[in-house]
Amino acid sequence: MPYTSIAFVIVFAVLYYRAAESEDGPALLWTILSVIVSLATLFYLGWGWLGSLLAQGGLFLGIAIFRAFRKS
Repeated sequence: MPYTSIAFVIVFAVLYYRAAESEDGPALLWTILSVIVSLATLFYLGWGWLGSLLAQGGLFLGIAIFRAFRKS
């Protein structure tokens, strides 16, 4: 298992954890979703860096839309 892929998963997990803390969201849930998306795109689907980055962006967009509808 390449070390850069592990670092990529950790960096996004920390990013989502900190974002959830600043938004008073469920930090552990956001972190777990980020790790699942990263592992699935990098190792299971084999999409590579760009695919994983786009999937993380999609996760962020999905969380933002969910929170927007939940608040209204």
